[in-house]
Amino acid sequence: MDNAKMSRPIVGKLRALCLAFPETSETSSWGHPNFRAGKRTFSAVEIVKGRPSIAFRLEATDINQLLRNKHFFSTPYGQGRWVSMWVDGPIDWRLVGRLLECSYRIVANKRMITALEDLRGQ
Repeated sequence: MDNAKMSRPIVGKLRALCLAFPETSETSSWGHPNFRAGKRTFSAVEIVKGRPSIAFRLEATDINQLLRNKHFFSTPYGQGRWVSMWVDGPIDWRLVGRLLECSYRIVANKRMITALEDLRGQ
C-alpha cells in the first residue's frame, strides 16, 4: 500500500485503536499495515478488488455470523480463520473496536490479556 493510502483517516483511526492494546506494534507486510500482538498479527488494512478493508482474526462461529452481513467477506488467506470488513462506506467503529478486541484476545498471550484486563479495570 502506498504512503497516500496508509495515511487515510481510516488507517489512522484503526492504528489508534490497535496500538491502544498492550504490547502491540504496526508492521508493513505485502504492501499494507498489519497490527500485531507480540509477534502475531490480529488485524490488517488491505485493498481487495480495489476496495479498502480491515481484516480480523476470529473464531469460526463469529466469522460465520459476520459473513451473513454484506459488509463482510471471507479474507482470501488465513485458512478460514480471518474475516474482512469493507470500509469504503459508513463504518461502525464500535463494532470495529469489539472485533479488534476479540481478534487481539485470540492471538495475545496470557500476560497481554492480563494487561488488557488491567487497562479495562476488570
